[in-house]
Amino acid sequence: MSRLRRMAAPLVLAVGGGLFAAAPAAEAAPVACDTTSPSYTYVVTYQPGTRASAVDKELAAKCGTKVAYYAEIGVAIASSRNADFQQKIGVYRAYSGGRDVASAASARTSLGAVRTLEDTRTFAAAGDLSAQQWDMKAIHAPEANKKYQGSSSVTVGVLDSGIDATHPALKAAVSPSASAGCITGAPDLTPASWAPTTSDHGTHVAGTIAGKDQAAGFTGIAPGVKLASVKVVNDDGYIFPESAVCGFVWAAKHGFQVTNNSYYIDPGMFFCSREPGDAAAYEAVRRAIEFSTRHGVLNVSAAGNSGFDTRTQTTDPNRPHPVDSSCGILPKAIDGVVTVSSVGYAGTKSSFSNYGEIDVTAPGGDFSQTPPEGAGPACPLSTTVFGGLYGSKCGTSMASPHAAGVAALLASRFRGLPPSLLARVLTGEADPVKCASTETECTGPAKNNSYYGHGLVNALDAVR
Repeated sequence: MSRLRRMAAPLVLAVGGGLFAAAPAAEAAPVACDTTSPSYTYVVTYQPGTRASAVDKELAAKCGTKVAYYAEIGVAIASSRNADFQQKIGVYRAYSGGRDVASAASARTSLGAVRTLEDTRTFAAAGDLSAQQWDMKAIHAPEANKKYQGSSSVTVGVLDSGIDATHPALKAAVSPSASAGCITGAPDLTPASWAPTTSDHGTHVAGTIAGKDQAAGFTGIAPGVKLASVKVVNDDGYIFPESAVCGFVWAAKHGFQVTNNSYYIDPGMFFCSREPGDAAAYEAVRRAIEFSTRHGVLNVSAAGNSGFDTRTQTTDPNRPHPVDSSCGILPKAIDGVVTVSSVGYAGTKSSFSNYGEIDVTAPGGDFSQTPPEGAGPACPLSTTVFGGLYGSKCGTSMASPHAAGVAALLASRFRGLPPSLLARVLTGEADPVKCASTETECTGPAKNNSYYGHGLVNALDAVR
């Protein structure tokens, strides 16, 4: 991955593709900035540790306004109405997903990043739903719950569309003080900023990790841990780089042990570290993820629902540019992130699940793998907001929180274990799944292959 150019000395600032001395001979004439065009949000990269005053000065000189600045990683979030703001800053230092979407007039599905395949079935709160939770049985979560349900001193950040903190299965788990809205790129602590508005995706994910409703007979994987709602999905269903940066830094600074990321960053499925614009987005997200990892956070991510081998993809389905070895799906492409593929009821790869570089697999459902009568819907059952208290959804979005829940149990048992070792235990305790003879695109041994990684996560092994 190409690195962005560093400053040669403290008195030199990067501008565009070159460098200039910070003490010019004469004051430049004030720049006339656009005050009427739509405003867009950008990630802008600096040398880590650059002073906020220097950031403010450069942004103001180039018609931008600071929204947030994360000095530890040298990433600013800025807004500007100027169409040439990226060029003024430098095309390898600044990027706006919102502007790309507007320029392309993209028509995208809500949460199109890791698209969720929704089963329209909803369930009333009354009765015993445990018989419908085949996904929990597949990873031995009911047996694990009888032994250990996790520690309340462990927090799992759900970077998603928000969590309904009033839901009967979640109200005891959600920590308002650890929750924040990150849509703008700057953390907002007001409850409305991290509550769901147009999507129950985050609420569904949260229930799988730590939900518990005794009246309904519903239990997640680690109901003893705390949940933080970190809202990174806007009301149009997009997850832009600035939101993800905010979310990962928030997780690092607030002592989360695990985050779940059931999405990929928009608007490109792949971001390329050597492409103008993409380079800034890739670098900003990479720095934020690595910052969180250094601060003890294990980040878990969905593999994606496009059904292809991410190692051999040569084009981006969302944007007209080629894909090569410098490109990756964010956040899963960053070192240290645990990538999760999906299996259906029969235990084989879901037809929609991406494959290739996979760490573990977990239940995400598949309409072609129908459970027998009474075993539940084809898609995992969990908490919802709209149309009922419980519902089912399919997707690697649903597989990822199963792995995050098991990671939370491990983090509860082994307090202070670094993310790298936590990931090693998670993958080491997974049950190997070998490639079937009919799975011709599945390559590798049972303990590490392109469909299932090191195997199916196991909650019982995590607690015993």
